[in-house]
Amino acid sequence: MKRYSLDKRKIKIALLEGIHKSAVEYFLANGYSNIETFSGSPSEKELAALIKNVNIIGIRSRTQLTAEMLKMAEKLFVIGCFSIGTNQVDGHAAKMLGIPVFNAPFSNTRSVAELVIAECILLMRNIPAKNAAAHKGKWDKSASNSYEIRGKNLGIVGYGHIGSQVSILAEALGMNVYYYDIVKKLSLGKAVACNSLEELLSVSHVVTLHVPETPLTRNMIGEREIGLMRQGACLLNASRGSVVNINALSKAIASGHIRGAAIDVFPEEPASNSDPFISELQQYDNVLLSPHVGGSTIEAQENIGTEVAEKLVRYSDTGSTIGATNFVQISLQPNVNAQRFLHIHKNEPGLLKEINYVFTSRGINIAAEYLQTDPDIGYVIIDTDSDLDSSIMKELKCIPGTIRARMLY
Repeated sequence: MKRYSLDKRKIKIALLEGIHKSAVEYFLANGYSNIETFSGSPSEKELAALIKNVNIIGIRSRTQLTAEMLKMAEKLFVIGCFSIGTNQVDGHAAKMLGIPVFNAPFSNTRSVAELVIAECILLMRNIPAKNAAAHKGKWDKSASNSYEIRGKNLGIVGYGHIGSQVSILAEALGMNVYYYDIVKKLSLGKAVACNSLEELLSVSHVVTLHVPETPLTRNMIGEREIGLMRQGACLLNASRGSVVNINALSKAIASGHIRGAAIDVFPEEPASNSDPFISELQQYDNVLLSPHVGGSTIEAQENIGTEVAEKLVRYSDTGSTIGATNFVQISLQPNVNAQRFLHIHKNEPGLLKEINYVFTSRGINIAAEYLQTDPDIGYVIIDTDSDLDSSIMKELKCIPGTIRARMLY
């Protein structure tokens, strides 16, 4: 059994925003017991007080870990985003503090895809407007403006984990699938790749967006792009709120150019369930509005809890950063016969030689070593044939350019 330099029971873990209990269960099963859970997102003041003393923090989408906040994290060595995105964390600032960030890019894929297909059917059948009329006592029994989705063209912008899953489900229901992605992807089934966003918009009866939030995707769908869509097409956004210009969409709905929309994400979202939600799209009966719940199913949250907790435990136990969104990807298998050290440093010439000298000057054999760098940092995992105490850490941390060093076991 491994003897860890820091007893797992003393590693302090904070899980915020009602993260699924599967995360706690995974930590407990792997020997971590100092876990505190919070049902909501703390205020900035509360977060500043909390983050000072935790080693591992788990958040969802509401908690913002800015560069200023991360500077207060004196003991933090890893961050888990229990979500697809990580834009709630300043990833570069975390990296320069030697803190990798992990997320769950796969676990809620099915949940989002199912919601998109359901919204597609409801909009094509004009159900949102008929539902609103029924609630007001109006019986609108008519086939007017109602269509099957079979044989219709679905345009998917972003053919990643979710987009490709939507593609599979849509084709199974008889839709013709078109997609556009800035990276060349393998088409699934009979899906057809479009050469441009403009081409996709012009052929689709329904357009669904599945892209990350980047400078390229900000206001990706604005007045010009909506104008390129077919008369009477529908628009779905379950990606990021910044991707669609809401004012342009509102005008297109008012004019009848867009027959309906389903929006799950917004440029500005309430900080909590008790805060009011305001959108100019609320005036339209043919628009489905949902409170950022694309991935909010019991199954997805359970899977996310396990997926991210597993990555956090792996990093804490072995130093592996495979799957980190802001860090170099590095991993060495656990070695029962060696002592392991982690060293994160600025990417400067000669540093690896200095690190190795700390061990070789003592006559210690380096059994295994793996270094990976990017333009900003270098990260090395070193296994040695030794049984050193923690005093060696002072020497490792004194090497110029060192960001963070840990003796793992």
